[in-house]
Amino acid sequence: MNTHKLLIPLVVGCGLCLAQITATAQEFKTHISKQFTLQQTASASVLAIYNVFGSIRVEGYNGNEVIIEIDETIKSDNEGDLAAGKRDFKMGFSQSKDSVIAYVAAPYDSRPHINWRNNEDNRHINYTVKLDYVVKVPNNINLRVSTINNGTIDVKDVYGKLKVNNINGGITIANAKGVSDIHTVNGPVTVNYLAIPTDTCKYYTINGKMEITFPKNLSADMQFKSMNGKFYTDFDEVEALPTQVTKTQDKKANGTTYKLNKNTQVRVGAGGKLFKFETLNGNIYIKKQS
Repeated sequence: MNTHKLLIPLVVGCGLCLAQITATAQEFKTHISKQFTLQQTASASVLAIYNVFGSIRVEGYNGNEVIIEIDETIKSDNEGDLAAGKRDFKMGFSQSKDSVIAYVAAPYDSRPHINWRNNEDNRHINYTVKLDYVVKVPNNINLRVSTINNGTIDVKDVYGKLKVNNINGGITIANAKGVSDIHTVNGPVTVNYLAIPTDTCKYYTINGKMEITFPKNLSADMQFKSMNGKFYTDFDEVEALPTQVTKTQDKKANGTTYKLNKNTQVRVGAGGKLFKFETLNGNIYIKKQS
C-alpha cells in the first residue's frame, strides 16, 4: 500500500492557502495460471496475447503445451474503485484447433477490431489493471502478441512467424528464425536471428534505436526509411540499389504519372527477400553475427 500527499487549494476569506491532506492508493494483486495442450503441430498453431497494461515475456521450449503465468495488479485511489476493479475485471482465454488466445474480456474487450477505447462505459473506469505475462510455448509456434502501456515485450527461442506490437515500450527478440512484423512507437527494437527469414519482414519504431542481427550468409534486399536517423551495417557485400519508381494512374489527367519513392534500398550479398526498416528518430544498425 502506497501513500501520496496531495496539496489542494482552499479559499479562506479573500486569501488562498494550501491545506495538506493524505490520499491512500489502493492495490490488489493476484496470480493467474493457465495451461493449454496444442491440438495440432506447433508450426500450424498461433498463440495470441492482447494486453493493454504490462509486459509480455515469451520463451520457447521443446514441448507441446502453452503455459501462461500472469501477475495481475489492480490499482485505484480508493477502496470503492478497487472493489469495482476486483468485481468487474475479467480475463478471457480461448482455444480452437489452431490457436490459443489470451485477452482482457471485461470491462472492455482488448482483442483487435473491437473499438473498446471509445466505449462510453470505459470512461467511468477509475482503476487500472496491469498484467505481466510470463509464457512458455513450443519452439515452432507462431506468435501474435501486443501491449500498449507500462511494459516491454521480450521473445526468446520462438522459431515461427512473429507479429509483435507495442506502443510505449521496447521490443527484444532473441534467436528468431521466422518471418517477422515488429512494430513499436516509443522504444528500441532489437532482433537476433538464428536463420534468415524466408519472406518479407518489417521493422518499425518512431522513437528508438533499431538493431537487427542476421547470420553471416545473409542475402537480401533491404529498404530503409528515416527522418532523423542514419543506417549502419558491418556486412561487406552491400550494393546501393536505384531509387524505386512507382507507377500510378492519374485518371483526371488521363495520363500516367511516376512517383519517386524516397526510401533508400540496398542489396546484401546476392539479394533476396525484401526486409523493410523504418524509424523517425533513431539509427538503424544491421549487424552480422560474430
